[in-house]
Amino acid sequence: QVQLVESGGGLVQAGGSLRLSCAASGRTYSTYVMGWFRQAPGNEREFVTALRWSGGSTYYADSVKGRFTISRDNAKNTVYLQMNTLKHEDTDVYYCAAAHSLIDYTYQKAYVYWGQGTQVTVSS
Repeated sequence: QVQLVESGGGLVQAGGSLRLSCAASGRTYSTYVMGWFRQAPGNEREFVTALRWSGGSTYYADSVKGRFTISRDNAKNTVYLQMNTLKHEDTDVYYCAAAHSLIDYTYQKAYVYWGQGTQVTVSS
């Protein structure tokens, strides 16, 4: 089992920045990809970004490319999501997730482990 705990959400004005953290514990050696998704009430969970633990390759949704950055600290088993130039439409609950492979990495079904989510609210 892998446990994921997100932190860092909050309220920020449009144009501002936030950094989310996702701390992984347990059998983290079994995870290959870490991803961030977001979800608004009544909507499907949407892919935001993903990162390979090994090698550090990163992948982004077009809606966040150039504004969001995913990174990792291997020693701390922690993945970060730096969010800059935030927009009102970035308001969502953000979830950290872990998968065993890159197959279908933009889809929820690829991810086995999920955090509890952290709310990000961007005021316009």
